[in-house]
Amino acid sequence: MSMRIAAALAATIGVGLLISTAAEARPELVGTHLADYSPGTIVVRTSERRLYLILDNGHAVRYPVGVGKAGKQWAGTTKIEGKYLNPAWAPPAEVKRDKPNIPDVIPGGSPRNPMGVAAMTLAGGEYAIHGTNVPGSIGGFVSYGCIRMLNDDITDLYGRVSVGTTVVVTR
Repeated sequence: MSMRIAAALAATIGVGLLISTAAEARPELVGTHLADYSPGTIVVRTSERRLYLILDNGHAVRYPVGVGKAGKQWAGTTKIEGKYLNPAWAPPAEVKRDKPNIPDVIPGGSPRNPMGVAAMTLAGGEYAIHGTNVPGSIGGFVSYGCIRMLNDDITDLYGRVSVGTTVVVTR
């Protein structure tokens, strides 16, 4: 085998390993100690960077998420106010202040749109549970307070919940 072929093969294998370790959609059915919540409730545990959809008194579907960065985190109870597929995104005033060159609106479906393939807005603020076009951000403290999910995961959760679903965010 020539050195060029060996180098190309090694590069291909290396890229394959990098791709396989990137964030992948992986909702898990888990036993849970979150028995205080009614079935159908979404519980976000920011310290774990996990979102739980409570199924019954001992089980939940768990998803990895990205959460608010330092100084941008919040906790409380709210409800899903709206559900949107391929939403356009207008940056909130705080984001626009920090990044003045960002467009006023990024159309849905754009690879630059931070909402990904779906978003569920939360009552009482400018926050949402949404997808992302940056899968490597999942598992980190990365947002201005929104709950960020892999696109396949937000699609799965979107199909399981409705407007009015209770969302509890804890630290």
